[in-house]
Amino acid sequence: MYRVLPALAMAGCLAVVVTGCSATSGSPHARRSAPPVSYYLSLGDSLAQGVQPDSSGASVKTRRGYADQLYAALRSRHPGLRLVKLGCPGETTTTMINGGVCSYHGGSQLAAAVRFLRVNRARVPLITIDIGANDPYSCITQPSAAKLASCVGKFIPQATSNLSKILTRLRQADPKARIIAMNYYLPALAHWRNGLAGRTFARLSELAAAGYNAVLTHAYKASGIRVADVFGAFHTADFTQQVTLPGLGKLPRNVAAICQWTWACAAPPRGPNEHANQAGYQVIAHAFLLAGAH
Repeated sequence: MYRVLPALAMAGCLAVVVTGCSATSGSPHARRSAPPVSYYLSLGDSLAQGVQPDSSGASVKTRRGYADQLYAALRSRHPGLRLVKLGCPGETTTTMINGGVCSYHGGSQLAAAVRFLRVNRARVPLITIDIGANDPYSCITQPSAAKLASCVGKFIPQATSNLSKILTRLRQADPKARIIAMNYYLPALAHWRNGLAGRTFARLSELAAAGYNAVLTHAYKASGIRVADVFGAFHTADFTQQVTLPGLGKLPRNVAAICQWTWACAAPPRGPNEHANQAGYQVIAHAFLLAGAH
């Protein structure tokens, strides 16, 4: 999410946990049938792939992302379930359709996803998707409220149109798959700690993020897609309540959440980094569960 990172695996790369235990029943030759194989497909940007900074500060893949944690929660009830992660760091709604960031069979993440769904039709009970955060990334450098709003505003029509295309093609590939999307938390809240200018920027960023997330949510719901409210789970709009964090002092609840659940407030070399940490990915996974992932 938010930055272009090294290209990830092709569409065929799977994060797979193989299940299929056997047991005797009545005679030593009787065996319980292996559970039928099904797939949870994770699509989107770096959050969908699962990325964290390593000890040198480089953002690298992890198996502790929200898709991994959601998969672990689902697997106990669906022992034949396997996880397929196609997320691409730096992916936008445009590159998800056209390609250009990560390498995929078929040229783009969407093409790879559609192909996978067609090959495994009726065996993909769940698709999760997070996409759109990278589209207006350059807007965070805008110095005023007017320029920030204008910058975000110009991305809205294109992102909305792209989302509609993405969701339509996924639905056509497998009409029965449950699709759950997410809105976004706001790493820019970490600027609150940088004096008056930082606090002003944090408040302006929250307004812009709230508006952009509303657009994403509307686009998803218009396509009948449930939305995991990560924006709310991270208390993004709550500047009122105060939380005291060791080493950071008293902070608004939303700023404290960003500092606790991402690397945005971390000291170099790991920080500042926009990606969620393991606890933050757990919060995101829980938001998907609340939205109906089961």
